[in-house]
Amino acid sequence: MGRIARAGVPRFGCVSRSYREGDRMKRTSQHRKPHHRSAAEMTPVFIFLPLFCIWGANASPVINLRPVIGVLTQEAFGKFREYGEAYIPASYIKFLESAGARVAPIRNDLKTKEYKELFSYINGLLLPGGSANLTSSGYAKAAKVFYDETIRAAERGDMFPLWGTCLGFEQLMTITASQNLLQHTDSDNLSLPLEFVVDPASSRIFQHLPPDLIEALRTENITANFHSWSLTPKNYSMNNALEQMYRIVSLNTDNNGIKFISSVEAYNYSIYGVQWHPEKAPFEWNPNQAISHSSNAVHTSFYMAEFFVNEARKNFHRFPNQSMEEAALIYQNVPVYVGNISGFTESYFFSSSYSSIKNHNRSDSP
Repeated sequence: MGRIARAGVPRFGCVSRSYREGDRMKRTSQHRKPHHRSAAEMTPVFIFLPLFCIWGANASPVINLRPVIGVLTQEAFGKFREYGEAYIPASYIKFLESAGARVAPIRNDLKTKEYKELFSYINGLLLPGGSANLTSSGYAKAAKVFYDETIRAAERGDMFPLWGTCLGFEQLMTITASQNLLQHTDSDNLSLPLEFVVDPASSRIFQHLPPDLIEALRTENITANFHSWSLTPKNYSMNNALEQMYRIVSLNTDNNGIKFISSVEAYNYSIYGVQWHPEKAPFEWNPNQAISHSSNAVHTSFYMAEFFVNEARKNFHRFPNQSMEEAALIYQNVPVYVGNISGFTESYFFSSSYSSIKNHNRSDSP
């Protein structure tokens, strides 16, 4: 509720045109010669117009100031099963909230019809890192539904952003390729600089980062890697679907000298993937993990979050009513301290009835 979108107004028809016209006006003004106005020309004239006249009676707004982004749960494992059947590391929630989004946890055990319904309510989806089968798990099946819906929506002018981190990156690559092309790499618990293969300023993901932060990404070990499987440039080039869908933005090198793809963006869709973990720098604190907490690492995290949330602000899906929206948000759940049993500091847990395990607190953790 309280969204900018107007009921009964086409939501996307004039958005791209507005951006194009804005860009054209900006470029024109940048090349226009200075004009020295007379005193008469500088006399202010106040014209009061209704807001709808400024936008046009049927104009669509170009930004959603109340985005809701879904984060997919995955099956709990090991000691996590004592707390619930599914989980989301809290760092992903904080990552999105730090950039001004609200978060809706998305169960990994729903029916296709339910995922399609949820797709029409939320403004983006993040596929988090973790551990799940990339072809047969509930995580994989849910990701495939959202991936297909993202493609269909884009074809009708409905831009829905989809982001994959680590496992989420691998899941996106597997869905697109229609097969698992990942190769084993020695890249677990390893912080690295990014090896850009394109000018970062030409990419959508990195174009707004300041030059000093781009330089830090090039030269400092500030991107945290926690994966043992990777997509190599060779395997990428062997699959036509991957080559047509994604532009490689950066690579990395594992401990054995094997190159792997670390950042991609889809050419024609708002789909993004990073094999590294931007959410860990500000929010995960296991002293045994290779996570940089430097200012540059933290700033990179916030820029990545801001980029994805800004993509979600271009989407105008909404819940049917406020009560449904409130019931779906993460605020209904309480995180649990798990720093003594896992690599995560906090995590959200969910039972089969999809209620958080609310009776556990830090002192209750094993």
